[in-house]
Amino acid sequence: MIEASDLVKRYGANTVLDRASFAIEDGQIATIVGRSGSGKSTLLRCLNRLEPFERGRLRIGDVEMVGAEEKALSPPEQRALTRRVRARVGMVFQSFQLFPHLTVLENCTEAPRVVKRLARDEAEAVARRYLDEVDLAEKVDAYPAQLSGGQQQRVAIARALAMEPEVILFDEPTSALDPQLIDGVARMLRDLHGLGKTLVVVSHDLHFARRISDRVIYFEAGRAVESGTVDQIFGAPQRPETQAFVRGLS
Repeated sequence: MIEASDLVKRYGANTVLDRASFAIEDGQIATIVGRSGSGKSTLLRCLNRLEPFERGRLRIGDVEMVGAEEKALSPPEQRALTRRVRARVGMVFQSFQLFPHLTVLENCTEAPRVVKRLARDEAEAVARRYLDEVDLAEKVDAYPAQLSGGQQQRVAIARALAMEPEVILFDEPTSALDPQLIDGVARMLRDLHGLGKTLVVVSHDLHFARRISDRVIYFEAGRAVESGTVDQIFGAPQRPETQAFVRGLS
């Protein structure tokens, strides 16, 4: 479903992604772990075209992106590519990024109407279905400020689902939540997995990563150093960098 080859992303003289390469299979829950500043969240933003990358190739389903230094696109070509990516890739932000002036239902219908150009009635029907999936059917007329943190996160998940993407990205899904809510997030991600979605999760919570992941990708210094199952990465890592990281957890 996702294949990255030699991705390079720079901010000025600072190289954040340094020839990062990895693959994620269709239907997997893949968790990206690593120390702060290793490029994990930047990678998510490149996957959703919130950030351009300079070099390398990135394929998501049947859509391929090439680094801006290797293939220059005109503004209309860039907009068309972004639209194709956003139709396939949803994102749940760390701080949820709900529109405060829109109701729950309006938050979930905005992107389908703008990006996919669905009629209002069709967009609302899709949004209501996914709000029901996350147990928020009764909150369609509420505003974000009237919801708890956990409820806001579920709205953000329903908003991503309403685009009916193939891939959903999660940036630190447990960081803004109370510890007692983390088990619920783990169960919810497994439920989404049951819908046939490919999930890519960035998390600093390694206990959480162990619970939810089919595949773990360890990032260090902007590179995907090692990739494998939970048992492989946390129990028998092969690369010295991963071994040092895992030793530091004990």
